Amino acid sequence: MTPGRPPARPASAPEPDPTADQATKDAMSNATTVSPAHSASTASTLITNIASLVTNDPSLGDKSPLGLIQDAAVVIEGDRIAWTGDHRKAPATDNRVDAGGRAVLPGFVDSHSHLVFAGDRTQEFNARMSGRPYSAGGIRTTVAATRAASDEELEANVTRYLAEALRQGTTTFETKSGYGLTVEDEARALRIAAAHTDEVTYLGAHIVPPDHAEDPARYVALVTGEMLDACAPHARWIDVFCEKGAFDGDQARAILTAGKARGLHPRIHANQLSYGPGVQLAVELDAASADHCTHLTDADVDALANSRTVATLLPGAEFSTRAAWPDARRLLDAGVTVALSTDCNPGSSFTSSVPFCVALAVRDMGMTPDEAVWSATAGGAAALRRTDIGRLTPGAYADLTLLDAPSHVHLAYRPGVPLVSGVWRRGQRVV
Repeated sequence: MTPGRPPARPASAPEPDPTADQATKDAMSNATTVSPAHSASTASTLITNIASLVTNDPSLGDKSPLGLIQDAAVVIEGDRIAWTGDHRKAPATDNRVDAGGRAVLPGFVDSHSHLVFAGDRTQEFNARMSGRPYSAGGIRTTVAATRAASDEELEANVTRYLAEALRQGTTTFETKSGYGLTVEDEARALRIAAAHTDEVTYLGAHIVPPDHAEDPARYVALVTGEMLDACAPHARWIDVFCEKGAFDGDQARAILTAGKARGLHPRIHANQLSYGPGVQLAVELDAASADHCTHLTDADVDALANSRTVATLLPGAEFSTRAAWPDARRLLDAGVTVALSTDCNPGSSFTSSVPFCVALAVRDMGMTPDEAVWSATAGGAAALRRTDIGRLTPGAYADLTLLDAPSHVHLAYRPGVPLVSGVWRRGQRVV
């Protein structure tokens, strides 16, 4: 697949709005808004005077994968995009927003995160930056803290990080369990996550917990049996960390196959720390995404290119662990569909900023600014097998990000600068 090719499956049902703190809801950019004529649920809104509009529709604008339209406008009706095009041809609407010569792009789609957790791993990060290599063992620290936390503490953490992500332009996110690793703790993590998004992933197979270290087969049986029974009603996806020190290829296949039998579609942590069977297994099982993809053979790349499995790259993890960068250029040149995501988690990638990941991908992974933005929007949608997000075309959800810049290129050109000055989610301005 190539950038710009839509995912093969129809959209899933819409997810509920993430909870944002009141400060986030009240934040406003410098754009000028005219008061609505009637209810926002039925009113139409024109966003005009857009210097550069990313639609992700190659039939529009400059005919690139981004479908860039200059001097553009967008019309929102209810929670959907109703029209895009030259601002001089925009239809009449109830409301009008002047973008002030800024850029507009689809809301970011963060298709890989781990937000249901408790505790802090600052000391681990500090030690690693002082020379200690990263390993999967640090997950156990978060497991202990998460098990000890109350539901209220876990809920507060999720709400906090979602508000943080929303302020940075993320309008759709996936998140996983994986820090409970007991039947009760995995199920409650998924219940908490499901209150915020439909893109919920059961990751009971994150690591083998210490209480099962002497009998990993017994833990795999738990993950595919009683734990799956408790978790499946709260999740859309199933994931496994297929890696040395976690789960091997046979264990991963058994776990993902059991999940498929319960109606959960596979995703997989694949080839992050070493070469292994993860990518090939992802393609074999038609996983929506193979995530990390740092250590790949030519056969792995070919398999991805000839499948609909998306390679989700997570540059925050390499930044935070000083590991080798994934070779995005190699994947893109082979025709693989690539997504960019944060991997937000307390151990190896404690960032909720998709703009930061876009800048890393451009600087250190061989992506162009256009490719990185596409991968963080339409690519993330493809990794969730969604067609109703990640693009700004009629019928898609009205999820938009307004940048305090004339072009999306500024996301990489001005790294670390808080450029997001407005966010609309499902047609409502939330930042």
